Amino acid sequence: MKNFAVKTIVAIGIGAALFFVLSTYIAIPTPVPNLKLSVHYPVVGVMAMLFGPLAGCLMGLIGHFLSDLASGWGVWWSWVAGSAFFGLAMGFVGYKIKLSNGEFGIKGAVIFNVVQVIAHLISWGLIAPGLDILIYNEPVEKIFLQGAVGSVGNILSTAIVGTILCFAYASTRAKKGSLKKED
Repeated sequence: MKNFAVKTIVAIGIGAALFFVLSTYIAIPTPVPNLKLSVHYPVVGVMAMLFGPLAGCLMGLIGHFLSDLASGWGVWWSWVAGSAFFGLAMGFVGYKIKLSNGEFGIKGAVIFNVVQVIAHLISWGLIAPGLDILIYNEPVEKIFLQGAVGSVGNILSTAIVGTILCFAYASTRAKKGSLKKED
């Protein structure tokens, strides 16, 4: 953490807090046990792109931990790991898409959405269910149903809200060379 700028540490705190609030208090319950849908992943995805993979990982890890702690069903480390992975993966996208420079067009939207779909499928189709089975000995059918419903909801919310957030953020940034003096 020696190389973290103060703004990155603050961003981790804000990202984790937004994850907690959005997933705990602004969420839609599903008929699947212990599964809610929300817009916390688009927010973490965009913030991870701006502040990097380690910051995104910590936002997902801390935010999901706090959300689980407040939920009453205890901390499910398997799903915390899925959120941490999602933040990490989206942080790496920030190296390809220069959102902080105001660079986000159709190509950026496509890259953002391809990566978020893959990250969600890995998080909720492999990591969380696999660790649930290994750590908690959960029933396979229940866990993969949770993973499938969670994946679809998270992919859709990230595609819609995350893409809008990226376009909105990019529109507030001065493009590189936009202040160049003309001859």
